[in-house]
Amino acid sequence: CNQIGNRGTVTEAANFNPDADAQKLREAMKGAGTNEAALIEILAHRTIAQRQRIKMAYKQTVGKDLADDLSSELSGNFRSVVLGLLMLAPVYDAYELRNAMKGAGTEEACLIDILASRSNEEIKLIDDVYKKGKSSLLHNKITTDTSPVLQAGRDEGTTVDEAQAIQDAKEIYEAGEARWGTDEVKFLTVLCVRNRNHLLRVFQEYQKISGRDIEESIKREMSGCLEDVFLAIVKCIRNKPAFFAERLYKSMKGLGTTDTVLIRIMVARAEIDMLDIKAQFLKMYGKTLHSFIKGDTSGDYRKILLQLCGGE
Repeated sequence: CNQIGNRGTVTEAANFNPDADAQKLREAMKGAGTNEAALIEILAHRTIAQRQRIKMAYKQTVGKDLADDLSSELSGNFRSVVLGLLMLAPVYDAYELRNAMKGAGTEEACLIDILASRSNEEIKLIDDVYKKGKSSLLHNKITTDTSPVLQAGRDEGTTVDEAQAIQDAKEIYEAGEARWGTDEVKFLTVLCVRNRNHLLRVFQEYQKISGRDIEESIKREMSGCLEDVFLAIVKCIRNKPAFFAERLYKSMKGLGTTDTVLIRIMVARAEIDMLDIKAQFLKMYGKTLHSFIKGDTSGDYRKILLQLCGGE
């Protein structure tokens, strides 16, 4: 699958035997208590592709759905992590988006995390999964604020059009700083359509024209959900692992932990760029991600997250 990078902490298990794994998982759930250590040992050390094969083997040998069995055996945050690990990436994203949009308040953080950081192709896959689910289309549910992001129109080339970059920077400047009231559409068009290299050049140019970093301008000019969306896009373009490191840090510092954010990032990035996220975390906060998770969580939930995090 193209979105699986090679900077993950979770890598393919050698001598992989899905039937043996399925058997061990069954054993771990038999009888009175559940053997959580055995579940962690297997599920945190297999890739998403390998877990799909374990699910198939489980269905064939036990005759039941692995996710259903685990779901009824486990509870709380530990259960959320385990069930997340069993899903294909676009399915997990779609599932998270659906949960975020259930109920009264929309968990904007989730929409932003996912929509700002995934590629066009990933967003199309998520949308397909979402359409297959019983719920209405993603587009209808997400507020008009963020819908342009979802049109998934980013140019994914690498070329920079020098004249266009200068023009883009000018237009963003004039839409925001230079006059009262911000013309969000301009921002959106540039941020959501141009490729990464081009945008990095636009940001440099913007700094020249306005004497301000684009992130600063966004914070001054905007508020609420829109501000969050734009900041997330800019941060993802500049440095995606740093964006996730910051989200992880904020989910754990201070009182209480935002477990939804912590779980989502640990599950979704384990196989992609967790090594880079950890390196950024250490650089930005002077402490390891491992030590943060350890201090902020407990029990089997802590154990499985630390496995996904990899060593110190």
